[in-house]
Amino acid sequence: MNRAWQQKIHSSTFAGNIIKLFMSEQHYKNHSQVVYSYYLLTGVPILILIIISIKWITIDDVIMKRWGLMFLLVGWIFLTMLFKSRGFALKAQDRAIRAEENLRHFVLTGKLHDHRLTMKQIIALRFAPDEEVALLSQRAVSENLSADAIKKEIKNWRADTYRV
Repeated sequence: MNRAWQQKIHSSTFAGNIIKLFMSEQHYKNHSQVVYSYYLLTGVPILILIIISIKWITIDDVIMKRWGLMFLLVGWIFLTMLFKSRGFALKAQDRAIRAEENLRHFVLTGKLHDHRLTMKQIIALRFAPDEEVALLSQRAVSENLSADAIKKEIKNWRADTYRV
């Protein structure tokens, strides 16, 4: 990408922020990601459906009350699905991270992760480079380091841009 084009993109607020997000180096302060569009495009319509259905329930018409109750139930089901589906995806990512980090630790040290490591600790260790991961995993077990403490101890951050 030539310099003039980069400056043109960065001058646009929205596009510039998107480019900076993907081109900037990941570190402790910017590593967490939330997909706001997921919640905005799904959560807002569901909440509108629930609000409208509650409004319909308060109307003195029996048919409107029935429709309101039905849509309230549908809205509640959709809201539950919204959060459960996100939770299921994170669980699958957690299992993949555990397997990847166990393999990486085995390749580097010849043994699997200590069974006392928690899932949150293993997830935090994925940001540690190969040179630091063995020592950090030992310290995580012996000192019972929190995930946040592990991330703060990492000197050379290893980016993970796939988990959201």
